[in-house]
Amino acid sequence: MTTTKWELLDQAYATLREAVAGVPVDGWGRATPCARWNVTQLLQHAAGDQLAYAARLTGGPGPTEDPFVPSGTLAGPPVDLLEPALAAAAEAFAGVAPGDPEVAVPLPPFSVPAETAVGAAALDAAVHAWDIAVATGRPPGLTDALAAALRPAADALVEPLRGFAYGPALPLAPGADHGAAARLLAFLGRDPGWAAPAV
Repeated sequence: MTTTKWELLDQAYATLREAVAGVPVDGWGRATPCARWNVTQLLQHAAGDQLAYAARLTGGPGPTEDPFVPSGTLAGPPVDLLEPALAAAAEAFAGVAPGDPEVAVPLPPFSVPAETAVGAAALDAAVHAWDIAVATGRPPGLTDALAAALRPAADALVEPLRGFAYGPALPLAPGADHGAAARLLAFLGRDPGWAAPAV
């Protein structure tokens, strides 16, 4: 398994791998917190996003379909889609130097400091891992520690992408003790208490 040499991104990729590995055989058509997509489509989107990061960094091939219009049909086992995407992104990010002020990313503003680029790719992977985990009734892998580490990238990048990549921020119930994961999810437009419909 290729590592990125960036601990945050490696952790996010491990979280996504775990979520995908935990999907039951009958889970791929289940609803997700991304209302337009089922679990299969969400996997296609998450894998496509990571390929898009790799392509921007290396000039290599990007996703074969639009990550924002996933077909819902896999050509083979889910791992055969996910692993090449994560390997390509990991190899690409392994070449990103800490402190580089201009690193290419696939969404506006298209060039950001290295730590923000890494955080953006990690945010994408970790939050979609949460989506897949909760859609299939599994424990979410998005810990408060991971969420806190991802928050700077979210603060830097999310607002210009509202209505496209992210929904409106959601309010949290007043008076409750909300952890970093819940605060991050709500900021991204996700309900931290979302639960899969009964099957």
